[in-house]
Amino acid sequence: MEVLVVGAGIVGLAVGRALARRGHSVIVAEKTGAIGSGVSSRNSEVIHGGMYYPSGSLRARHCVAGRRLLVAFCESHRVPYRLCGKLIVATAEAEVPKIEAIHRQGLANGVEDLAMLDGSAARTLEPNLVCFAALHSPATGIVDSHALMLALQGAIEDAGGSMAFHTPILRLDREGRGWLARFGGPDPGEIPVDAVVNTSSFGAQALARETDGYPPERVPKLVLAKGSYFGCMGRPAFTRLIYPAPVEGGLGIHLTLDLAGRMKFGPDVEWVDDHMYEVDPAREAAFRQAIRRYWPSVPDGALFPDYAGIRPKLTGPGEPAADFRIDGPAEHGLSGLVHLFGIESPGLTSSLSIAEDVADRLEA
Repeated sequence: MEVLVVGAGIVGLAVGRALARRGHSVIVAEKTGAIGSGVSSRNSEVIHGGMYYPSGSLRARHCVAGRRLLVAFCESHRVPYRLCGKLIVATAEAEVPKIEAIHRQGLANGVEDLAMLDGSAARTLEPNLVCFAALHSPATGIVDSHALMLALQGAIEDAGGSMAFHTPILRLDREGRGWLARFGGPDPGEIPVDAVVNTSSFGAQALARETDGYPPERVPKLVLAKGSYFGCMGRPAFTRLIYPAPVEGGLGIHLTLDLAGRMKFGPDVEWVDDHMYEVDPAREAAFRQAIRRYWPSVPDGALFPDYAGIRPKLTGPGEPAADFRIDGPAEHGLSGLVHLFGIESPGLTSSLSIAEDVADRLEA
């Protein structure tokens, strides 16, 4: 089967690898000149455990399974990662039930080694931390996302697949039992394929609307949520990731680390209607206030604007968080077609599991 994968972010590359490993002929089309230049280049690089998501949801299923696959892939392909662990903290007594509920959800989802800690036990692990209680997830970690994507690209090419950069896919038309993909760029044209997987993130809805025979009522709305990050000067004060109780639209302004140990905080949630990635320095005051709930001794002047990402959400403010949407032939009735919508956090962690799911749907 000849398969076109649209989008060379983390999920598109994972899908391309899964299909190529199963013996299919794969082309990954990317509108820019490089892999991972969109959503995948602007995330926290966290390997999530999977304790936040409702049982039975695609997020829960693919995050828990994807974490295991991701760690195994990093080991086999020498991708830098570290399971440094995470503490989800209740900074007020009223937040303790929320943390306990996350613990129960994690156990129901099959997350390994979760443990509730009182404030004293949490401070034993992280002396600079202030909290009433914490949920400890030692299986949570961090990964070099760019090294991961390079390894996935290499795996695609090793299995005979290819990359097509500067190739925006504009429309999909039915041709016999397959698809005719029309593309733009410096040398526009068309390519016949047996199947198409749309992993184009922000562009997923637009391509779905330009898909011959795809019901327009199935195309979900696209909501943009900007998340800013601030770096922190000075020596690292923590060895684990520190997360507050979740907030509407995200997981709260949390502390993450990179593989060099550098601390960064974010993301916050800002509902936007454009793709402006500048970090507003004026947001520092709100960041500092949120951080001081669990790290009161954060030094004045230590925070600085770092970077921002934008998430392709399917729901907006005041609405329940939507699950991943993986729309395959069984759902829409068109053979050889899978559209993916709303693949945001924990998309990186889930990517290898999502890829196997997509391959199964195409081969069913």
